[in-house]
Amino acid sequence: MEVVKQITKEKLEKIVTQQKNLQTLLTNIGVLESQKHGFLHQLGDLNKAIEEFKGELEAEYGAININVEDGSYTDIEISTEG
Repeated sequence: MEVVKQITKEKLEKIVTQQKNLQTLLTNIGVLESQKHGFLHQLGDLNKAIEEFKGELEAEYGAININVEDGSYTDIEISTEG
């Protein structure tokens, strides 16, 4: 009859704990990547909305620089030289 060889209980517990911690970290990384993906889509949507609104503002006011603190603006002078 063959004798079964085993590591110590403490060493087995350490391996099991390390594997559980590894799985937890991998799961957390997956969750974060999924959240990142969602945030990147939101960022793209927001950038698109910003560009569309800039177009609306330019159609109404022309080329301007807006002070976002008080809403005042100055015209952007376009050079025709060159």
